[in-house]
Amino acid sequence: MKILFRILITAVLVMLISHFMKGVHVVNFSTSIIVAIVLGLLNIFVKPILILFTLPVTIFTLGLFLLAINAIIILLCSEIVGGFTVDSFWTALLFSVVLSLLQSIMYGFSKDEK
Repeated sequence: MKILFRILITAVLVMLISHFMKGVHVVNFSTSIIVAIVLGLLNIFVKPILILFTLPVTIFTLGLFLLAINAIIILLCSEIVGGFTVDSFWTALLFSVVLSLLQSIMYGFSKDEK
């Protein structure tokens, strides 16, 4: 149930960000749900491989290259999902930063206090 809630939050945030950010286009809400699922899968399977291959660069840049890896994941998602487009690398970088910040805020509000 928790994973479905996170996918729904991410889908809403993708729609919200695409509405306000030029260069990011989402056709409809069902496309944003697919984007949320594909982003989750790419973050699980592809991102660790990219981090491993770029570890020397990541260490040299003190972790800032991870922002570029996040942008690459967003661009990969835009290639996979029809109806979701990102115009440039810099737009994908800004989109990934804004999305991760908003996700952190929203997930913080939804935590169960035990």
